[in-house]
Amino acid sequence: MPVLGGAVTLSRFRAEQARKVPSDVRRWLARALASNAFEPLDPGRAEEDRAAGFVELEDRDATEFGRALEGEYALFAWRVDAIQVRAAAVKAEVERWVAAETAEKGRPPGKREKAERREAVRQMLRQKAEPATKVHDVSWNLKSGEVAIWAASRKVVEEVAAAIESAFEAKLQPVTPGAVAARRKVPEKALLPTAELVGVGVEASVEVNRGEA
Repeated sequence: MPVLGGAVTLSRFRAEQARKVPSDVRRWLARALASNAFEPLDPGRAEEDRAAGFVELEDRDATEFGRALEGEYALFAWRVDAIQVRAAAVKAEVERWVAAETAEKGRPPGKREKAERREAVRQMLRQKAEPATKVHDVSWNLKSGEVAIWAASRKVVEEVAAAIESAFEAKLQPVTPGAVAARRKVPEKALLPTAELVGVGVEASVEVNRGEA
């Protein structure tokens, strides 16, 4: 279960589906998850520094999703791979090249030459860099509709929620006191802290006791 392998922080939602879950739940899950399955980064595509998508919960390299259904739970994960080239490493390589060019030609390279070299160095380092991988567990109780996304980053939570909504044609409603109150049309005044909670009642009592003394 996600509680054993996921992050400590989680966000809860309630799924509202536009269509009824079909009888063949396992196939429905696999097809929906496969529609946004994780695809590894392509080193040959310079514009791609990040890849994200669904993977199996127990195998971050698998996208078959045959084991996504466990009882009334859909269990899967969201994988994010990112390549980050440190600016300091690029700068150091460019400075070494500038020094060598200056010594050889007797003049420093121009701005355009530096810019071209900088991009060439960045691509070279990118080819050598190993993507950093993060996997975030997701559990969905198909009976109650409760969805838990095990991620600390708000950006990632929003990304996963949007992917689930798209793949399953569902709407995820946050399960927070404020969101629940808004859906039930609870007046905002009813959510304000009471006088006793903020200590007003205690202060008044102290003042009365002092007066009596």
